[in-house]
Amino acid sequence: MSESFIPVGALGEGFAPDANVLEETTDLAGRTFALSLDAPVTLRIGEGTASWGGHTDVPVRVTSIRTGVYLVDGVADEVSTTFVLDVGSGAATLVEGRLPDAATRAEAAYTRVRRGAEPTGVTARIVHGGIDGPAAVPHAPTADLVGLRTRYTYSPNEVYEHIYLTPDLYTWHCLRGVEKGLADTDRCHHVAIRDRLTLFVWREKIVPTLGLVLIDLDGLRTDGKIFGNDTFDEGSIVNFPVGARADILNFTAH
Repeated sequence: MSESFIPVGALGEGFAPDANVLEETTDLAGRTFALSLDAPVTLRIGEGTASWGGHTDVPVRVTSIRTGVYLVDGVADEVSTTFVLDVGSGAATLVEGRLPDAATRAEAAYTRVRRGAEPTGVTARIVHGGIDGPAAVPHAPTADLVGLRTRYTYSPNEVYEHIYLTPDLYTWHCLRGVEKGLADTDRCHHVAIRDRLTLFVWREKIVPTLGLVLIDLDGLRTDGKIFGNDTFDEGSIVNFPVGARADILNFTAH
């Protein structure tokens, strides 16, 4: 049990044993995707690597939580980069996450909000588009999760609950694991990928963290990753996979 907040590296160590992560897939190995985002991007996927823009052979994790939907995730030049590809519908989403620099992370949340900034210094750029041209039905923001209280079992040792308050805010609470007893309310983003399949991105303010998961309410499971620093300092980056079995506890409508 943790009595205080821990660095992301320690969180990853706690999540690792017997984790409920999806196995990687080689379905996309050797394929090239011409993505129409805010600018054209050519994504080439190899065996455990991908290339896009000025980045070549970046190590990536490729998974598929539903048939035809793929998560391609890696880190290039300290930027968390995730592509969500729906090869069935032709829709695509890019999420780029950045951690704050030393000066920003040393700044109090109170100081930030006084000048009109967000409490967290973690940023996320989310862009929707299509594969081989504009998507007929592009991914888009959604409020489908709002009102749900859900329990996630990441491993036999790591269990959390989430309460989705608004399209911009959610509360997390560790029920069992290395953060047991800790909780907070943080910024988030909800993106509809398919019916009852949501891309959920969150940005934590106390320990700078970017989390990203696909939440499948039909399969009652999630798959994604957590990105942050290994220690409390600005040094090395960690980017580890997470996945969970989900239980819907209740729903509140206001």
